[in-house]
Amino acid sequence: MTDAAETLRSEAADLGFTRTRFCDLREAPGIERYDAMLADGLHADMGWMEGGRDKRADPRSMLPTARSAVVLGLDYGWPRPADPGGLTGKVACYAWGRDYHNLIGKRLTRLRKRLTRQGIDSTWGVDSRPFIERAWAERSGLGFAGRNCCTIVPGEGSYLFLAVGLVDVALPPDPPRGGLERHCGRCRRCLDACPTDAFLASGRIDASRCISWMTIENRGPIPDPYRAAVGRWVFGCDDCQEVCPHNHAPPTPLHDDLKPRPGHAWLDLEWVLSTDDAAIDQALNGSPLRRAKPWGLKRNAALVLGNLADPAGRPALLRALEHPHPVVSEQARWSLDRL
Repeated sequence: MTDAAETLRSEAADLGFTRTRFCDLREAPGIERYDAMLADGLHADMGWMEGGRDKRADPRSMLPTARSAVVLGLDYGWPRPADPGGLTGKVACYAWGRDYHNLIGKRLTRLRKRLTRQGIDSTWGVDSRPFIERAWAERSGLGFAGRNCCTIVPGEGSYLFLAVGLVDVALPPDPPRGGLERHCGRCRRCLDACPTDAFLASGRIDASRCISWMTIENRGPIPDPYRAAVGRWVFGCDDCQEVCPHNHAPPTPLHDDLKPRPGHAWLDLEWVLSTDDAAIDQALNGSPLRRAKPWGLKRNAALVLGNLADPAGRPALLRALEHPHPVVSEQARWSLDRL
């Protein structure tokens, strides 16, 4: 259905998506690897991954009339602002600007409405729907699954958000784009760069040892064996992407909504620990940084201060000792001991 394909590409581009690929709806891609990950308990405490397994295995359960899948990419790379030094913590670059869930979710809603007006029924998701996005991206030829489990566009990098949709029209599938062996070769920089040895093998990661899980999704203390390895990462981690040869070129900024907000690439740790939780929540409105919750950011900030081992951080850590959340106060005590 050429007209539908052209319409969809045009509408997606008009809404700011930088990549659009189509693929067929035979068995759901990646489900065997997904099941193996669940069976081995590599998903940490993210129970929602188990809860959404059956829908991931049967995408038509979300749209029974679906005939094709659409994978959209939106590049988010911006150059990292210079390190200000001092008592600051490093933030993963996807979290420097607006929350991509809201940013992309609103665009997907507009895309669905536009397609509906043209007689195309669809359903879409970005992170929150039961799609194995990286597997769909690989099937569509948008990119390949790297050793670090990130979707990599050959020669262009991995700093991109993925969205997946199902449509009730047959679209011509885009050709595949090769696989891991071709594009990673013998390179293992990402595996070697991981500070916590979270990669058990190529393409296999233990989420409970990943700094991104520890500092964002984790609702408990940072596991003691990995605290020092977290280093300056106060929210997320980009180590495995920063060393990837496919990310060799400086990013080309495309979306102002994703550019670094002041103080969001390097978080002021004293500000985090001295600011009321409600005020932090308000100050970070519309930012992915809210995902960790104010007490989670305080836990992370206290840890990074301990890793910095700068005596100037002692007053902030002493304040953190009085925080009502036991995880924050325990982390502050650990960091004070480090000083």
